[in-house]
Amino acid sequence: MTRPHATSKAGHSSAANAQAASNEGGLRRWLLFTVPLLAVGLAVLAGITVEREASTSIRSGDAPAFELPTTHGDQIALDDVLAEGFALTYFSMGVGCDGCFAQIPEISEALAERGIELVSIMPGTAEVLAFEADRFGIEQPILVDGDNSVADAYGMLGQYGHGDSPSHSFALISPDGTIEQTIHYPTMFVPLEQLLEDLELA
Repeated sequence: MTRPHATSKAGHSSAANAQAASNEGGLRRWLLFTVPLLAVGLAVLAGITVEREASTSIRSGDAPAFELPTTHGDQIALDDVLAEGFALTYFSMGVGCDGCFAQIPEISEALAERGIELVSIMPGTAEVLAFEADRFGIEQPILVDGDNSVADAYGMLGQYGHGDSPSHSFALISPDGTIEQTIHYPTMFVPLEQLLEDLELA
C-alpha cells in the first residue's frame, strides 16, 4: 500500500528538480543574452563620450599656402579660395574609405549656405579619386595631395594612429589666411549636425 505513495513522492521530487533545472537554465540563458548587451551599450556610451571629448582642438596661426591639382584636371590654390571668403579644408585618407567620400555631400551644401567653401584634400591620384567621386555623386573638385605634403604642413598626419596619412580632420580658415580652428575626428564620417556644432555654426 505504500509503494504507490512512495512512487508519487519520487514523481513530485523529479518534477521539482526538473522545474528547478529549467528555471536555472532560463536564468543562465537570460544572463548570457542580457549581460553582453549591457556591456556593448556601456561601451558605446563610453565611446561616444571619449569621441566627443577628443574631437575638437584649437590651433591658431597662418594657414600654409598650397596649389594642388584637382580631379577636374585644373589647379586650385588656397589664395583663390580665400578670395571668395572662408574655407574649410577637409583632410582624409581618401581611397578605401567610403565614409571619407560620403562626407563631402553630407556637409558641402550647408557650409556654402553659411559662406564657407569646402576644400577636400586627399592623397592618391586624380584618376582614382575622380572615379570614387563619381561613385558618390560628388561634382565639386577634390584636391590631390599625392605625397601628403600639404596634410603634413597642416599637422594632419599622425592623428588617431594614422602615421602617414590623414585621419578625418578639418581646418577652418578665415579670408585673411588665419586658421581659426582645427578639428580631428577618430571616425571616418561626421554627421552634419555634429560638425556644425563643433565649428560653432549650428
